[in-house]
Amino acid sequence: MADLLMSLLGLIVRIGLFLAGLVFFASLLAAALLVLAVWLVRALWAKLTGRPVSPWTFQVNRKAAWDRFYRRSPGAGAAPSHDDNVADEDVTDVNVVTDVEPKRITPPSR
Repeated sequence: MADLLMSLLGLIVRIGLFLAGLVFFASLLAAALLVLAVWLVRALWAKLTGRPVSPWTFQVNRKAAWDRFYRRSPGAGAAPSHDDNVADEDVTDVNVVTDVEPKRITPPSR
């Protein structure tokens, strides 16, 4: 008797999950058809008024995102600027390094 109830409960759960999947698929299909219908009406209106049909695009302003994360805030965490320490020179050769002291690298002894 317990096996019959467990198999019946398993069947009911499977049927319920299958129906939930069908409802989810139908809702996705309805949403896609609604977006398609809106786009087709928009394209038809553009053709009737003589304007070109422009696609829907999602534009990203990368500079605004970069500025939002990398701008210097004038708050407490910002380092003071020392513009009087900077030498204004035009660098023509980037291979010339003058402010580094060479160090000898020796392998560790065993």
